[in-house]
Amino acid sequence: MRLLSQTSREYKGKEYKKFWIIIPNKLIEKLGWKTSENLEGEVKGDKLIIEKD
Repeated sequence: MRLLSQTSREYKGKEYKKFWIIIPNKLIEKLGWKTSENLEGEVKGDKLIIEKD
């Protein structure tokens, strides 16, 4: 997996970024997720938990 980012805008000298995670096809298929589904994220300790909404 890979974490990517891109600057979405700059406002009053502050840079705002968007982030996305590249997840391998095998994991997406195993989870049964489909493109454009809503996902929920939660931080537990030092882990990011992502679940289908």
